[in-house]
Amino acid sequence: MNFAQQLALVGPVLLFSMVAHEYAHGYAAYRQGDMTAYQLGRLTWNPLKHIDPFMTVLLPVFLAFVGGPIFGGAKPVPVNPRNYRHYKRGDIIVSLAGVATNVVIAVLCLPLIVLIGLLAARVPELVRPLGVLQLMLVQGIILNLTLAAFNLMPIPPLDGSHVFKYLLPPAWSLRYQQLGGIGLLLLFAVLSFGRPLVTLWMSPAVALFRVAQGVFAPYLLPNPFDA
Repeated sequence: MNFAQQLALVGPVLLFSMVAHEYAHGYAAYRQGDMTAYQLGRLTWNPLKHIDPFMTVLLPVFLAFVGGPIFGGAKPVPVNPRNYRHYKRGDIIVSLAGVATNVVIAVLCLPLIVLIGLLAARVPELVRPLGVLQLMLVQGIILNLTLAAFNLMPIPPLDGSHVFKYLLPPAWSLRYQQLGGIGLLLLFAVLSFGRPLVTLWMSPAVALFRVAQGVFAPYLLPNPFDA
């Protein structure tokens, strides 16, 4: 599979997964009493409203080009925690909503992969297009487990930091939250120089994918890009 084929296969799945992640944040905030995302027109499935030039486009393309793990992010949905009916509970729910959505998408992809394999056995003339769709669903599992694990990293402003801060003593929590101003620099440094640490953090996602792979492997169709 060449670079263009890989990008065409992964791009739509990654975009949908990132939009679903941000929509989940906005919807959870709405249910917790914050109307900010709704009022600003960000409570929408329109991908154009969520695209960030660097995180959504340049970063995934760069990672695909260099052969690294492909992930990215959408433009963060604006929320105002002060509007939550219960600040701490609302903050945790909204922060974990995106991660939970990515996990749900990964889980739903598994039975769909199996169903496509069974359908192709009954309708052989559809093997090639179904094979493309099946590969996209396999990527759906990989990408969504990766996005879930990535966003749980306790580095501000990632979702995991909004939960981790409540596990710290108040004074430490305040200093920890102040790291948000340089959070992207810290994240870049970890991704660039802390590869063993990132690999260890991602290992549960890798393990879960291997479990899923053991389930869907008997139903995989021939790779349509090898034909």
